[in-house]
Amino acid sequence: MLIALPKEEDRICAHFGHCEQFALYDSESKTWKTVDNPGHVPGALPKFLKDLGAEVVIAGGMGAKAQQLFEQAGIEIIVGVDLPLVEAVQAYEAGTLISSGAVCQEHQHEGQCHS
Repeated sequence: MLIALPKEEDRICAHFGHCEQFALYDSESKTWKTVDNPGHVPGALPKFLKDLGAEVVIAGGMGAKAQQLFEQAGIEIIVGVDLPLVEAVQAYEAGTLISSGAVCQEHQHEGQCHS
């Protein structure tokens, strides 16, 4: 399974669409890779990550439209996460990572979407 996480250094980025890169974790091979964010264009990132094979997205804040597009694409989303990347994946694999269900309002500033 491929898990995508918006990254800021070694942590989950506070706002999904504003990250510079995505960390991709392959749970079968236990390997990580990063890809650059192709840009914050409404509706583009769900397709981009789906095309890469993502089955799960773990994020800090994410807007309602992105959440809806991921759900329509059959990609599980977990939002409201403020953890280092490795800890987030470990919690997900242990079944202890729970989505807050938080929805960011459009163009909200970074760091305000975790609740």
